[in-house]
Amino acid sequence: MNEPIVLYSGLLLLGTFISAVSQVILKKAAQKEYPSKIAEYLNFPVIFAYTLFVLTTFMCIFAYKVVPLSFGPVLESTSYLYVTAFGVLFFKEKLTAKKVAALALILIGIAVYATGL
Repeated sequence: MNEPIVLYSGLLLLGTFISAVSQVILKKAAQKEYPSKIAEYLNFPVIFAYTLFVLTTFMCIFAYKVVPLSFGPVLESTSYLYVTAFGVLFFKEKLTAKKVAALALILIGIAVYATGL
């Protein structure tokens, strides 16, 4: 794999990670009580999270200039790993055997695609 693809793939992975962080911020914000419906949407955590989503969209667009279109969804599937890890760490969700098996399949799929097996 040549150097630009590795660099831009890293950018795509970073964007995917930041997007997962944004989801955590939104979920934390949704767990709070607000005085009005407008306040539910016009508060710093929500605005910040959506700003991060916009930033990650541009990061992905920029990364797809070099990353092959067939490889992008493979890299973006890492979001399931991040979201599961964040769910366990921040929301005390249970890591079931089914989730572990699903995550293992995702990792195997990424490895198979990346190695060309």
